[in-house]
Amino acid sequence: MHVHVVSGDGEAKFWLEPDLELSKNYGYNRQQLKEIELLVEDHRDELVSAWKQHFGS
Repeated sequence: MHVHVVSGDGEAKFWLEPDLELSKNYGYNRQQLKEIELLVEDHRDELVSAWKQHFGS
């Protein structure tokens, strides 16, 4: 399962399981990616729960 992060600065895809991992990055710099990664990590449980609710499993 994964999450996409999109803004005017770029787009990134992070795998949520089995471990949090950056899959793709288009346009974000290192600092932005670190901030995004921290936010995704902080909300990972909520994201996984929402994914399972929406897609099942």
